[in-house]
Amino acid sequence: MSALRFTTAGESHGPALVAVLEGMPAGLPLLAEHVDADLARRQQGYGRGRRMQIETDRVEFLGGVRAGETLGGPISMLVRNADWKNWVDVMDPAPRESDPDLRRRALTRVRPGHADLTGVLKYERADARDILERASARETTMRVAVGAVCRRLLAELGVRIGSHVVHLGGIDCEPFELPADLNAASDASPVRVLDSAAEQAMIARIDEAKRAGNTLGGIVEVVATGLPVGLGSHVSWDRKLDGRLGQAMLSIPAVKGVEIGLGFEAARRSGADVHDEIALAPGRERAGNVRRLTNRAGGLEGGMTNGEPLLVRVAMKPIATLMRPLQTIDVKSAAPAAAAAERSDVTAVPAMGVIAEAMAAFVLAQAVLEKFGGDSLAELTRNVDGYLAQVRARLPEDAPDAAGAPAASDPGA
Repeated sequence: MSALRFTTAGESHGPALVAVLEGMPAGLPLLAEHVDADLARRQQGYGRGRRMQIETDRVEFLGGVRAGETLGGPISMLVRNADWKNWVDVMDPAPRESDPDLRRRALTRVRPGHADLTGVLKYERADARDILERASARETTMRVAVGAVCRRLLAELGVRIGSHVVHLGGIDCEPFELPADLNAASDASPVRVLDSAAEQAMIARIDEAKRAGNTLGGIVEVVATGLPVGLGSHVSWDRKLDGRLGQAMLSIPAVKGVEIGLGFEAARRSGADVHDEIALAPGRERAGNVRRLTNRAGGLEGGMTNGEPLLVRVAMKPIATLMRPLQTIDVKSAAPAAAAAERSDVTAVPAMGVIAEAMAAFVLAQAVLEKFGGDSLAELTRNVDGYLAQVRARLPEDAPDAAGAPAASDPGA
């Protein structure tokens, strides 16, 4: 497996969040603004809560970057929590003589659908805040920071990653041909959709859910283009790229389902309506000088990229904190109770797309470094160029082209 790895630390209302990314080659141009742009995108989206009005996330590099370039060592990043000043007495790491049995803002009325109850039982805690502060989606701030660095590496190799919402709160978007700059188009929408009619219906549905004290889930499609054929491997279960992408996406808070290409729809069709026919296409060296006439596989076959656009759909359940709480128990009194109502979003589906992009960027950067290696960006680029030259040489330059092109926006085409 690749040496590229990361870890994050910090609590939702602690002083700061941190991440350490190890294994990034030296010589990659990297500025704080590259990371801050994605941090800002994560904070957007209609239906977000008041926390996003408090925080303005900005990254600070603590190590691994000098004079605008990576050094080859671990990259340490920090994002401060502006809300910390309101939570010092609650989240202070040190004990206080005046501490009551449970500190202020203790949470004992555990929320259905959250980590609260299982966490207090597993870790033997009296206050579910010891669980929820880390289980909070605030942690994904640092995943987005890590993903932004990985996105920079992939961009140097001609790989682009974007996303758009395809379903929210029971409303589907009509299929659209994906624009060249997917994120520029989707980010222009308050719910990150390409379908203006669906956008208005989703906004109305979010407003309705907010009035009812309810929450909404949805589905996002992540698209990666420019990937060379052969990332990942078929030889071992833990090297299959679809499995690695699935694990990464399912690690995002509230994500409950992942599809690649046709996904579950493929199980309902015959083989003739599932598998992508192949034709010669000289000049498409990243795909092995061939093209799939459809892209129902979503860019992955046998656990490896096939050179077509990678299509991953990610399903997010409604957020577990409801303003009209569900029935639960109080773990302190063991009595029936209404669940606690922490400050929360009505929906975070648009932001989840940015987080899913980040996780895809990490897995793909990991696969790139696993395949090509290199201690510096220049060495990595040379290795990629050599591999593409090898692939290009497999088919004659004068092989006839074939009609048809993959439909990145419609895996069922």
